[in-house]
Amino acid sequence: MKRPVQVAAGRTLLAARLACKVRRSEVARRLGATAALAGAMACIAAPSRSVDEEAAAVLAIPKGYREWTLISVAREEGELDDIRAILGNDIAVQAYRAGNLPFPDGSIIARIAWSYDPSDENNTAFGRAQSFVAGSPKNGVQFMVKDSQAYASTGGWGFAHFDDGQPAGEARIKTCFACHEAIPERDLVFTRYSP
Repeated sequence: MKRPVQVAAGRTLLAARLACKVRRSEVARRLGATAALAGAMACIAAPSRSVDEEAAAVLAIPKGYREWTLISVAREEGELDDIRAILGNDIAVQAYRAGNLPFPDGSIIARIAWSYDPSDENNTAFGRAQSFVAGSPKNGVQFMVKDSQAYASTGGWGFAHFDDGQPAGEARIKTCFACHEAIPERDLVFTRYSP
């Protein structure tokens, strides 16, 4: 059986621990409020950007984009000289399959590309030169992100280009809309769905 002194000491220790937890949660709450206020002040103090600059500001590569559904493939010649795959997130693919235009907000379309290389191994097996395969990654990774409010000045689409994981300069991104606006009947999207 515990002595009264031990019980009292235990209660005192329990009360001290509880008080410490309360103080820690109060400190965490106050720190959270301070961080939120600092974030709000940073947004207010941030230099304003024009609508065109905002349209060019798709700054992050979407996580897991290489797992998205294949929409189609294409071969580009000329300066680009690549073979490419066009991928879409679930929202974009559902819109493609249903034929829903314009694409709904949240749609993201990705373009990845590789060099277009002859395959000596395949050509040997076929007995003649006829086979080409995807080689090294080429011409960066590109994205179109649909947000009709954020990117109103560029037809509802934000554009992005990444080379080796780094965003391309703003000047390069501003050239995207000029090409895409030529096809308004397909909501500015070049690639057609290949079932």
